Amino acid sequence: MKTFIALAAALVLAVPGPVLAQAKKKPSRGPDVIFVPTPQEVVEDMLRLANVRKGDVLYDLGSGDGRIAITAAKKYGIKATGIDIDPERIREATANAKKAGVDDRVQFKQEDLFQADFRDATVITLYLLPDLNVKLRPKLWNELKPGTRIVSHQFDMGKWKPEKTLESEGRTIYFWTIPEKGKRPKL
Repeated sequence: MKTFIALAAALVLAVPGPVLAQAKKKPSRGPDVIFVPTPQEVVEDMLRLANVRKGDVLYDLGSGDGRIAITAAKKYGIKATGIDIDPERIREATANAKKAGVDDRVQFKQEDLFQADFRDATVITLYLLPDLNVKLRPKLWNELKPGTRIVSHQFDMGKWKPEKTLESEGRTIYFWTIPEKGKRPKL
């Protein structure tokens, strides 16, 4: 038994600190939605509607295979982060970023969207279900800077009316800007 304990302790000590920290942060629940890829033309239209430009910091919430973050980094030269709760999607997205040659500007994190820190975003993209968008809305309002742009593929934010909508490939894209604290609509 002592040998087993010593071996287990040696294994724990051999694992680098950042790896242990990441392992401890892993979400304790599964995905809220199934992965459905956003068509590339819709990705392009989402980024155009968000007016992505040099210097932006994009976070894709529920990033799936990483195509939105990867396209933003490739086309606009910006830094992008994808957040997804599914470790399989994180592995796939990371491999896709490497293959696209943007792994120096794009990272993917396995995290729960409701606990993740994306306060430095200037652009948020998402393709979640309507109830998740509404549930996420207070976090967006409370943590993002006024002027941060949000673009959602296919689903709105309930009573928070979009500033713009765009039809793309038979799908709707919604656009909002985080308002100043005193100018937020009553919902």
